Amino acid sequence: MSWNCCESLDMAELRCRKIVVKEGEEEEHQQCESEPCSENFTSNQPHSIVDKVSLKEKCSEDTDGATCGVQEKEKEDEEEKDEDKKEEADSQKPSPVKRNRSACRSVMLQSLVKLFFGCLAAVTCGMMYAVYLYTYHERKFWFSSRQELEREITFQGGSGLYYYYYKHMLTAPSFERGIYELMRDNRTVSGQTINAVERLSLYPELITSLLYRITGSQDVIEPVYFYIGVVFGLQAVYVTALFVSSWVMSGTCVAGILAVAWYVINRPDTTKVDYAIPLRDNWALPYFSCQVAALTGFLSNNINSASEMFCYLLMSATTFTFILVWEHSHYVLFIQGLALFLLDSFDLVPSRKMADIHKVYLSSLFLAYVLQFQNPALLSSPLLSLLISSVLARYFQQNMKMGPLVARLMKLFLHFYLCFTTGITFSYVAKRLMPVRESDFILKFLEVKFGLNTTTDFVTNRLLCQECFQTPSQDFFLRLTQASVLPFYLLVLLICLISTLQTIYRRLSGEPMKMNLRLEDGRIGEQPEVIYHVFHTMLFGALAMVFEGMKYLWTPYVCMFTAFGVCSPELWVTLFRWLRLKSIHPVVLALILSTAVPTIIGFSLWREYFPRVIAELSELQEFYDPDTVELMNWIKTHAPMAAVFAGSPQLLGSVKLCSGWTVTSLPLYSDIDLLRRSEDTYQVYAMRSAEDVYKILSLHKTSYVIIEESLCNELSHTKGCRIKDLLDIANSHVVYDKGEMYSFSKHGRFCHEIKMNYSPYTNYFSRVFWNRSYHVYKVNSVISFQY
Repeated sequence: MSWNCCESLDMAELRCRKIVVKEGEEEEHQQCESEPCSENFTSNQPHSIVDKVSLKEKCSEDTDGATCGVQEKEKEDEEEKDEDKKEEADSQKPSPVKRNRSACRSVMLQSLVKLFFGCLAAVTCGMMYAVYLYTYHERKFWFSSRQELEREITFQGGSGLYYYYYKHMLTAPSFERGIYELMRDNRTVSGQTINAVERLSLYPELITSLLYRITGSQDVIEPVYFYIGVVFGLQAVYVTALFVSSWVMSGTCVAGILAVAWYVINRPDTTKVDYAIPLRDNWALPYFSCQVAALTGFLSNNINSASEMFCYLLMSATTFTFILVWEHSHYVLFIQGLALFLLDSFDLVPSRKMADIHKVYLSSLFLAYVLQFQNPALLSSPLLSLLISSVLARYFQQNMKMGPLVARLMKLFLHFYLCFTTGITFSYVAKRLMPVRESDFILKFLEVKFGLNTTTDFVTNRLLCQECFQTPSQDFFLRLTQASVLPFYLLVLLICLISTLQTIYRRLSGEPMKMNLRLEDGRIGEQPEVIYHVFHTMLFGALAMVFEGMKYLWTPYVCMFTAFGVCSPELWVTLFRWLRLKSIHPVVLALILSTAVPTIIGFSLWREYFPRVIAELSELQEFYDPDTVELMNWIKTHAPMAAVFAGSPQLLGSVKLCSGWTVTSLPLYSDIDLLRRSEDTYQVYAMRSAEDVYKILSLHKTSYVIIEESLCNELSHTKGCRIKDLLDIANSHVVYDKGEMYSFSKHGRFCHEIKMNYSPYTNYFSRVFWNRSYHVYKVNSVISFQY
């Protein structure tokens, strides 16, 4: 019996290991090793063998060996069953690869859902804004219930001139013939044959008229509704791009909605589309907004190659279009280029991306130069000078971004000096090779604006008296404060600026920028797109503090930048890291505030401004100008086809639109020749003799001159900015006594004297039409001397 027990123990000491081999299919191999029966066991042997030894000792004392063997077999069976259950449980658990794949799929699905709803919200905001503009325009002007002439008069500020060319393109026998006539236009400015496409930047009208033709809209919609519909559609694109910019930087759609809400509430300071639809600004700025949105995405570090390529292509297309449709666009891009130049100089953006942006600028300038009939203003533009100077300075400073802090500061100052001197030199050479009269006039204008010089020139003083060239009023800042934009803007700008300065110091000290920032890092100033917008809003804001007209370029991005800041957890974490909060975790508090603050702002805006918006849409306003309608009807029915009209540029724009007759000047502030012609026609409000005025008007082949009562008896402007005051200063018809200015001349004011109907005024002019607002005089071709 003792031998049988020992034999059963030897059989119990067999160990079995399972090896799972996965090659195409799973196979199980069992390896068994027999170990000799030994009585000497050490303490470091496995616990199972120790149990068997104790069992063997117990079995040697027991006389019933068979019972011992049965117990050992039962224990082996239980161990095998436990092992089988563990293997089955392990086989049911997913592998790490499968878990990673499922996690990636869930993250991708969440991203797609967020992208879908974000795009849906952006498009919805844009469409709602377009519908709002259309409804407001209809309520303000009663547009659908008016005749065609009355509709055209609603295009104020001389902007109706652009709509005239749109009508001309539709009445032309063909699109090609219409372009040919506009390129050789001798029926707009008296005594001149001009290229209207080049001189007035008429590409928006050309494209819109082409779309109206090829889409077969003649039987569906009237031309004027199609025209204003395209403009309102571009405004929808404008606010959609602002939505996207704020969304991309903050990571939440709430920022985009808040940006659009602020934009609409501050509409008097963000757009001029309310009263002057055809203006070039309303066509161009939506493309600039899209360009800024694409640039924001392009500068971001968290962007894949496909998205980066899309942003690059969109940026290229919108930059080119922006330059093409607005003659002042290269000045706006110059300010943007300065912001990007600072990013590159402080090494805050990869050199590869800056090289791509330079390619966009250069290619857009070249294509626009060709399509704008070799416009010399583009070759002498400050934007091109900046691009060439920065490239040359970078070529001569290959190691500018290397070395210790002091060395890099010295190299940076040298880089700024090289760029400045090279840019000035290139601009000087370009202007000497291709003379541009407007550039010299702009320099003289700026000298007078900043108090470096004085002048009696009528054109310069007239421009300085324009509202867009004056400093902004206190009402502008009050409106921004009441809408809660300005206080939060200053807070967001201050936090981002300080964080940006810290980033610049770290870069100059040789510390690399973090490409993958975490929320708890609290470094909002290390995001290139945020740094760009800090420089962008500061540069445009500085100009807006000097020229009120620049507020239309600054205020929309104030709304967007502020909405991004209050909705961004990174900004609040940055602030709380500086404050070193200990009572609550900064990340938790930042997530709470980035949701609570915009919610509170949204509810307050909804409560205060939503009733006002509804009231604007429900209130029936009345815009009716019977005197202007009567004047235009008289011109269309009584003036001969070859007649030439003189008057104020704004009125002549309406005359050209409503009648198509030739005029002596146009309401363009970018053409120095037309500004000088306007000065000549304004002489009817000066203290000049009848003979002098007659010679000036005859020089421009004038048939009829229109005198406006509002200008002749002007009281609305402060003394010194009225048309008659500016003319008296330019003609040296003023005297100063004890600091007061008085007009003095041996001749009376022409617009007053001619109404007296006495000689010599009746010798040169004959009144043919008058009403409460206008007096029309025919310039006599044969002078009759009556005494």
